[in-house]
Amino acid sequence: MAVITLCGSTKFKPQFREAEAVLTLQGHIVLSVGFFEQSDGIEITEAQERMLKELHFHKINMSEEIFVIDVNGYIGESTRAEIDYANRHGKQVRYYSKDRLEYAAL
Repeated sequence: MAVITLCGSTKFKPQFREAEAVLTLQGHIVLSVGFFEQSDGIEITEAQERMLKELHFHKINMSEEIFVIDVNGYIGESTRAEIDYANRHGKQVRYYSKDRLEYAAL
């Protein structure tokens, strides 16, 4: 059992939910985004965006690894910062585009 934080663009809601379900069914504790502002069209302020980024870094601190939801290889600026942060803090980094089959094998 590992604690895993999902990282990626909030426009990939279905892929986040898929990874969350598969990893949970494998017995992992999965930390994710609070909500999907891009997918759901929710407007947030700049202050809220900064707070959400800080919260996500705290989730990474609590995790042994991150699982990057990089649909079609897409990694935005915020996700790149999360990957860099995870690497600097010795967290394992896995990718949806590369490691999906490993995680999908229940």
